[in-house]
Amino acid sequence: MKEIRADYDDQSIVVYQAYSPAIADPALRAQRFVPPFKLTRMTWIKPSFLWMMYRCGYATKQDQERVLAIRITREGFDWAIANAVSSRIPGKPQVRVQWDPERGLNHEALNHRSIQIGLTGEAAHRYVNEWTLSITDLTERAREIHQHVRARDLDKAQALLPPERPYGTSTAQNA
Repeated sequence: MKEIRADYDDQSIVVYQAYSPAIADPALRAQRFVPPFKLTRMTWIKPSFLWMMYRCGYATKQDQERVLAIRITREGFDWAIANAVSSRIPGKPQVRVQWDPERGLNHEALNHRSIQIGLTGEAAHRYVNEWTLSITDLTERAREIHQHVRARDLDKAQALLPPERPYGTSTAQNA
């Protein structure tokens, strides 16, 4: 089952990315991505916090030591979904989607798939210059959750997770 789960409100949705301090620090200061972030590369956004934790190893992997929560407009997110193609389709589309097994606190695969959205070209420019509302550093929270997971205190770890719920968009399930 494909399902977008996210922290969102009427106007915005939170997506996650992990970067090196060299990219994260300037982005946090500017509240948008600035050099050395490169608009020429595809940037992957993930609305699932736990999938991001799986990808960055709870902020322990090289060049992924900083976990950022980027609040973007729902209008932008919905535009990306509506303009997305599967990562299996050849060519150079502006928006790619990939559905991977969602992950639990111990990185175990869950029974539904979580979306990752790759942005390049116009989509990346819109993400950086129009859609981004704020950027928050969640690195310490990620590390605290990881400490609880390693101590096998999953209730404490679960209590620190962002409040994600199913995100409804008719085009998302078809992407």
